[in-house]
Amino acid sequence: MGLKQNLHNLKEKYKGTKMAPAFNAIHTFLYLPNETTHNGTHIKAADDLKRTMNIVIMSLVPCLVFGMFNAGYQHYLATGEIERVTSGFFSGGFWTVDNFMVGFWKIIPLVIVSYGVGLAVEFIFAVIKGHEVEEGYLVTGMLVPLIVPVDIPLWMLAVAVIFGVVIGKEVFGGTGMNILNPALTIRAFLFFAYPTWMSGDKVWVHGAVERNNEIIAGSNLDAISGETILGSYAQNNEVMYSLSDMFLGFIPGSIGETSKLLIILGALFLIFTKIGSWRIIVSTLIGALAMGLIFNGVVDAGWITEGSKFYGLMSVEFWQHLFIGSILFGAVFMATDPVTAAQTNKGKWIYGFLIGFISIAIRVFNPAYPEGVFLAILLMNVFAPTIDHYVVQGNVKRRMKRLKAKTA
Repeated sequence: MGLKQNLHNLKEKYKGTKMAPAFNAIHTFLYLPNETTHNGTHIKAADDLKRTMNIVIMSLVPCLVFGMFNAGYQHYLATGEIERVTSGFFSGGFWTVDNFMVGFWKIIPLVIVSYGVGLAVEFIFAVIKGHEVEEGYLVTGMLVPLIVPVDIPLWMLAVAVIFGVVIGKEVFGGTGMNILNPALTIRAFLFFAYPTWMSGDKVWVHGAVERNNEIIAGSNLDAISGETILGSYAQNNEVMYSLSDMFLGFIPGSIGETSKLLIILGALFLIFTKIGSWRIIVSTLIGALAMGLIFNGVVDAGWITEGSKFYGLMSVEFWQHLFIGSILFGAVFMATDPVTAAQTNKGKWIYGFLIGFISIAIRVFNPAYPEGVFLAILLMNVFAPTIDHYVVQGNVKRRMKRLKAKTA
């Protein structure tokens, strides 16, 4: 009670000053806002932006915890200190303290930097511009560590977060006004500014970082190789992971994208709580499957033969595209961002379908970096208002036709 009273006193003390947004943000983060609407309300509900953000964070926590175990597991597996898990999701060889501690000490700093730097930028802009600090970055701050390699340097992440929050969000007016997903803007900045830290077969496993043809690792320099499934297919190499490995998540990759089982559970939770749009999720997956079917047809017709640089990913069974890479994570947690996605129901179907369709196209035709979901989502973020515009105009035209028919 004393802390609440002290914060309330500070809030009253700095009320009307430049620092008011900062103290208001701290107060409302810890406690429910005491402002109530007295008239003119149209919707009465218990949810608010903070609760919405907290629900999304809860859906991401299992992926974060699994990523900690998987980071250690992939490290010890690559160095030959443990054997591959083959006994299912609850195998004791995966859920070990050693695996968790390796992942914990690598991933928690990423989370701290993401939140610390991002919220600092939010507070600075709130004080300068005199507006309230919104809770929108709570989800972005959790997403960012989940979509980067485990060994990404902290200073690079800090620079990218500053860029993403300023360019991807604040220049548009802050939460609710941005046209680009801030987390994906951060991811895009890292990819284009520091490509050697974001692609290749050495960045996905802790302890193996290839720089200038020199492998820097712990005790076994030549043992660590973290090529992802997408990388193996892109190079026409043999894939050593089973479908169960791909589905459960015992594979190298970005921290939060590997376990498709946990992503699906998160999707069901978001759909059940009506936070995530099932239309966008389903249409994104349909688009990905459609593009995969087209590529399978091209291979079956003999237009692309074995040995071609595109053959590996084109020959993947169309449904397996959902098990590899980050298409499922992007569909559930990125494409459904209510600010940057399409708003009309028909627009959501078009928006999601094009994301899935373009994602697989980029994945196949970009062997140097065989993943395209973040680029596809950013592209469709830009076109989402246009999609909604034409959907609305189409509805208006149909209604005008019906009106004319009735009055004729």
